[in-house]
Amino acid sequence: MLKKSHPTAVEKAPRKRQELGLFLFIVVLLFPILAVAVVGGYGFSVWIFQMFTGPPGSPL
Repeated sequence: MLKKSHPTAVEKAPRKRQELGLFLFIVVLLFPILAVAVVGGYGFSVWIFQMFTGPPGSPL
């Protein structure tokens, strides 16, 4: 029967580095790109909607 060995400090170092790299990727690249895409998509949809229905306000 094989026993699972416990991770040592040497094995934890690459995992911490990988997690730090992933965290930085998410914070620096992914979230800003997603934020711009969501806001831009919303603005585009409002623009298209107003092309068909006209600007908001009273119809007078």
